[in-house]
Amino acid sequence: MTAALKDGLARNFVAGQWVEGDVGAVIPVEDPGHAAHFADCAQASETSVATALEAARASFERGDLADLQPSARGRLMQRIATEIRNIADEGGEVLCRESGKSLEAARDEFEEAAQYFEYYGGVADKIEGKSIPLGPDYADYTVYEPFGVSAQIVPWNFPVSIAARSLAPSMAAGNSTIIKSPELDPIGLAMLGTALERADVPAGAVSILNGLGSDIGAKLVASSEVDQIVFTGSVATGQAILRAAADPVTPSLMELGGKSAAVVFEDANLDTFIASLQSGIFYNAGQVCSAMSRVLVHRSIYDEAVARAAELANGLSVGHGLENPDLTPVASALQLERVETLTATARQDGARVAAGGARLDRKGYFMAPTILADVDPASRVAQEEIFGPVTCMTPFDTEAEAIALANGTDFGLVAGIFTRDLARSHRVARKLRAGQVFVNEWFAGGISTPFGGVGKSGFGREKGLEALFNYVRTKNIAISLKG
Repeated sequence: MTAALKDGLARNFVAGQWVEGDVGAVIPVEDPGHAAHFADCAQASETSVATALEAARASFERGDLADLQPSARGRLMQRIATEIRNIADEGGEVLCRESGKSLEAARDEFEEAAQYFEYYGGVADKIEGKSIPLGPDYADYTVYEPFGVSAQIVPWNFPVSIAARSLAPSMAAGNSTIIKSPELDPIGLAMLGTALERADVPAGAVSILNGLGSDIGAKLVASSEVDQIVFTGSVATGQAILRAAADPVTPSLMELGGKSAAVVFEDANLDTFIASLQSGIFYNAGQVCSAMSRVLVHRSIYDEAVARAAELANGLSVGHGLENPDLTPVASALQLERVETLTATARQDGARVAAGGARLDRKGYFMAPTILADVDPASRVAQEEIFGPVTCMTPFDTEAEAIALANGTDFGLVAGIFTRDLARSHRVARKLRAGQVFVNEWFAGGISTPFGGVGKSGFGREKGLEALFNYVRTKNIAISLKG
């Protein structure tokens, strides 16, 4: 077992050292598949937070990353990718146990994290400014400079890959970074610290702190040593962070979830749609910000689509993540209660339960894969993010109606279109209020495709080359040559 997890206790990675924080202050971590204690996580102390901030500032001022030759910075990130792969089996099992996700998905998360470091390591020496022509009497150019210290607060649904998604471009740009791990499943992210240590990341350039958001996260957000905030999580928490960031005017990057709709037109290939539905709403027990949580279907094929969706849901295997089933538990008792409550509210609002609809009678936090049909678009279940294996199906009659329904929430993260009509796919995609639109395959795209939302889904973009420019600020230098 690595230094990240020793004797059943996960530690904080602070300024290149593994520390426990206050003696006896631990966060218990459950195994959601068994509803049982798995391990403990040392809660970072105020001293650990102060040390991380001081070390991050010192590392930045020394130029540990910012003044490193960009190509050398890229090679460092390639080493990190290699070390992440070296711990993927051990880390994947830990992440599976603490998060509830399947073993395959947990290992894939470490692989994706490695790919983020490879991708951004490959562009670390390509963050190029531009020359602006002002005539023969001037030389004018722009340079991109790192912010300094980036504080990043990571959610529990994909802690390792989302941390890498933000950390890799932050490092590529030359920032120092402090990551606040999620309290539900912090240990896999501590394992990421092991990869950083083994790759010889300069002490202080990256720290990983464990603790409750109300203490560690709040201290980071309020600190005058923080030059940038990156947050992925709920709208309410994001709004609280933005209020705290308003006084010091700290630049922030927000990804706040979604209520994403798939629009299934009458000419859609239903086999293609059903395959996307399985990954779109049942992968990771539906605990995905960009999940297919609403399905709008043309009335002419609506009954068939509902029947096939219910058949899919009823046929899924359910079990502990170590068994690699189709459906795994949700992350906690509290999350299961929320999913159940929203599903019950849907019934009261007139929705028909085509499949599932309640928790499963077994040990662990398992919600039955659920298909809700005839859902009122204005109802709570159609407007709020459920974050569970539940999708809401509603019929439509016209293209204009489908677009209005798809755009009819406060969110705008992703959307999807299923149609064989190429012209329609382009036309509708332009009208959908979303940061990313999938056509005929949910979750199409990858690390190189920009991701982020509009409305209450947040602002700024992660992934792709575009993400790099969230981690730098532009400086213009104008020089008169008149003598």
